[in-house]
Amino acid sequence: MLNFIIKFSLKNRLFVVALSVIVLIYGGFILTKLPVDVFPDLNKPTVNIMTEAEGMAPEEVETLITLPLENALNGLPGVNRVRSTSGVGLSVIYVEFDWGTDIFKNRQLVSEKLIETKEHLPKFINPAIGPISSIMGEIQLIGLSSEVKSKITSIDLRTYADWVIRPRLLNIPGISQVNSIGGGVKQYQIKISASKLNFFQLNLEEVEKNLNLLSQNTTGGYLEKDGLEYLIRNLARAENISDIEQMVVGKHLGKTILVKDIASVEIDSQIKRGDAGINAKPGVILSIMKQPGASTVELTEKVDSVLKSIESTLPKGMTLHGNLFKQANFIKSSIDNVKEALRDSGIFIVIVLILFLMNFRTTVITLTAIPLSFVATFIILKMFGLSINTMTLGGLAIAIGELVDDAIVDVENVLRRLKENNQKTSKQSVIKVIFEA
Repeated sequence: MLNFIIKFSLKNRLFVVALSVIVLIYGGFILTKLPVDVFPDLNKPTVNIMTEAEGMAPEEVETLITLPLENALNGLPGVNRVRSTSGVGLSVIYVEFDWGTDIFKNRQLVSEKLIETKEHLPKFINPAIGPISSIMGEIQLIGLSSEVKSKITSIDLRTYADWVIRPRLLNIPGISQVNSIGGGVKQYQIKISASKLNFFQLNLEEVEKNLNLLSQNTTGGYLEKDGLEYLIRNLARAENISDIEQMVVGKHLGKTILVKDIASVEIDSQIKRGDAGINAKPGVILSIMKQPGASTVELTEKVDSVLKSIESTLPKGMTLHGNLFKQANFIKSSIDNVKEALRDSGIFIVIVLILFLMNFRTTVITLTAIPLSFVATFIILKMFGLSINTMTLGGLAIAIGELVDDAIVDVENVLRRLKENNQKTSKQSVIKVIFEA
């Protein structure tokens, strides 16, 4: 087979040159389209299920939530393994499927099973399927902090992060999730006084029921007039503390009791489980997760562009930190190392060939082996759905030495055989000499 390829190449030299140029151009185009990541996706298709169970101990979470879900999910077609973690008020289950299965079909199967299993779980427990993300999905960490002398609170930071920055980042194609850590989640807290509740002879269950009905817009149907239909609405949604204080929670001796009569209303942060800090100061950190197959470097550039536009509109006193962690920096360093190896190998090839062979054509022919081999590799990566990552780049960097060595040995062998043939009285054809070499 090898002999046939060599003979064909020698007889159709112009075709081989043209094919090499086409491969070089096509491979260069493919290179611009290949995803760039830190590691290849080594994880099987996995569906994550997260269930919050406020106030439950790990033993209760495992017995009442994790075990029923695991038993139900184990029977799904294509499931290879089910792993779980039960903590304080939280259950996390990882359902691994066989290689080659469709992740979207897997998520559909899990979703259907969760609906069936819900009746066996405690009341108000709602398992949720996590977003599709890569094994190395956390591509960037950004932070939001306030200046020491500013009036911006941790609640303001978290509110701005959740309602301004997070939606903007989720609009970027390829971003699967943005998680906010730290700060204070804003809450309107109604703090009921036990003595006032007793004074008005109200029970807590009745008050709680009425409070659940507060801040709701309701409809009054439709009104037709002059051939037109008008929607009747009752606008009762609370917009501030005063609106909440004026809401009715019960009656005492024929008199309506308002929220302000039995409780104080304050704006405060939700109870925290963990916190975040930036440079030893309180702040909010946003963790950006990417979808499998998305290019980390390309996504990071898009994120930086969005952050740049957000930074110009930040409230006075807020500071945006866009470089707390970037996976792309590690990838770029690996790419720079390969570029450096290519540059150095090219320089050494030129020096060695000129010094020892003193032939310009052999130098050019040897140098063509490096880019042609690389673009052929990129085409193969594209065919198999692989990405450029630190492992493939490391392999290419190692292969440069072997590639250059083979190219020099082969070209030098051909050149030596041609010189020996020229010195003979009965010369062989050049094609035959090169074929034998």
